[in-house]
Amino acid sequence: MFGFGLQRKTVKELRKNQGLTAKELAYMVKVETVKILQIEDYKLKDVPEPLKTKLTPVLRGDYMNKIPW
Repeated sequence: MFGFGLQRKTVKELRKNQGLTAKELAYMVKVETVKILQIEDYKLKDVPEPLKTKLTPVLRGDYMNKIPW
């Protein structure tokens, strides 16, 4: 409900749940693809803070709310 389960999952698992490739996620967060590949095996709570704040809304799916249907 509040996204507490997000912190326990790996970045790769959350990325795949959203149907994104590493390259697409890197583009959305505006970082290099290599950076995403380096942190894929980390749990979201273990990701360094500046990157974590960029990743969380995308991995949660908040960007889908802004699509004009």
